[in-house]
Amino acid sequence: MLEIISRVDEAINNIVWGPVMLVLLIGTGFFLSAKTGFIQFGKFGYMLRHTLFGVFSKKQHRKDEAGVSAFQAVATAMAGTIGTGSIAGLATAIVSGGPGALFWMWVSALFGMVTKYAEIVLAIRYREKNEKGEWVGGPMYYIKNGLGIKWLAGAFAAFAMIACLGTGNATQSNSIAIALESTLGLRPYITGIVLTVLCAVVILGGVRRIASVNEKLVPFMAIFYVLCALSALILTFDRIPAAFSLIFREAFNVKAAAGGTAGYGIMLAMHYGFSRGVFSNEAGLGSAPIAHAASSTRDPVRQGLWGMFEVFFTTIIICTLSGLVILTTGIWESGEYHGSALSIASFNAILPGIGGVIVTLSTVFFALSTILGWAYYGEVCIGYLTRKSKRAIFLYRCVYVIFVFIGTVGSLDLIWGISETMNGLMAIPNLIGLLGLSGTVAKITKNHGMREAEKQEK
Repeated sequence: MLEIISRVDEAINNIVWGPVMLVLLIGTGFFLSAKTGFIQFGKFGYMLRHTLFGVFSKKQHRKDEAGVSAFQAVATAMAGTIGTGSIAGLATAIVSGGPGALFWMWVSALFGMVTKYAEIVLAIRYREKNEKGEWVGGPMYYIKNGLGIKWLAGAFAAFAMIACLGTGNATQSNSIAIALESTLGLRPYITGIVLTVLCAVVILGGVRRIASVNEKLVPFMAIFYVLCALSALILTFDRIPAAFSLIFREAFNVKAAAGGTAGYGIMLAMHYGFSRGVFSNEAGLGSAPIAHAASSTRDPVRQGLWGMFEVFFTTIIICTLSGLVILTTGIWESGEYHGSALSIASFNAILPGIGGVIVTLSTVFFALSTILGWAYYGEVCIGYLTRKSKRAIFLYRCVYVIFVFIGTVGSLDLIWGISETMNGLMAIPNLIGLLGLSGTVAKITKNHGMREAEKQEK
């Protein structure tokens, strides 16, 4: 039965993540970049000032009864973004698509920065309030309220609801189980029981509890991993130039497939680079704007800048550091390790003993925060489909918690395969919405720029 499911999923995956999707993803990012004057390059410094360097501003932590603070919304979105895609997903991309996949992850991120920016701008623009007076939003709301296509909005919500169980849940708990088994020898079912209980305590408490936990967890885990990865790379500094050379060379490798199809190497690298790139930063999926829509902020552009930063940090920074650690050791060439196990082996090769502990802790923190972040995404989606039914939302929370355990004892290949397919399916209606409302994004961006210019003149 599992073999049949796997084959069906593979067939759908090949269609969903075929050349058309790759062109649609990058094409949408490029189109939106052009409409906004390539804001990711021209306003890069402005983005850093209002995100990374403005994190301690009181405005970022201000909240009201209608929503969480801007930073809590960011932390929840970052929690969903900085997941095992930055460790296990990156490692899988290198093993399956070669080192060149990392280059295509960078390409997807550069244009994905504007894609996510546009998602968040629209999420703030077209969000609504629920019966509690809290802000709710996301692609289904801007597709419905902006484009007026209700069936497409429903399709996104349905695909996203299912994807949350895999992409944001089962793949994450699976990676935690593998990491703890590889490092500590802990049986997966034991990990599953403990993890399920921990997640249940937070998830059943709703968005405010999720946001409160992630606000504290995300900054800590991000800084911890970056410092550890930099420490490892200092010890292999002399091999970094060769690693970069390998990345660029393999990105344009024109080797043929077994059947003689020219350019197979490039297509394989692009496929895994784009798909794993999207998995790592979620640009184009439409998941993160669901969290950002819950923010108390009234300024869609400033919140959108955080989306740009998320993509930059998770893919350009985190994935690059992870990839360099793997490539400078050469362990990936053996084909013996996959997923988070490859990252653990690579860190251990540079930092014997402690390296495995670093990746294990990072995987646990990254994956746990992602599980919590995507729990809210699924809750909003089921709420949209059932007209905000409290009973349906509670039942979904319970099912979501159960999937935490299922992920720890399930098949890695099947879980990742289904998750990747659902990512593609939910991206399609979202990208249609972004293209259809690109004029609105451009107008809001331009108006914001004019207001900032007027402030400077005064």
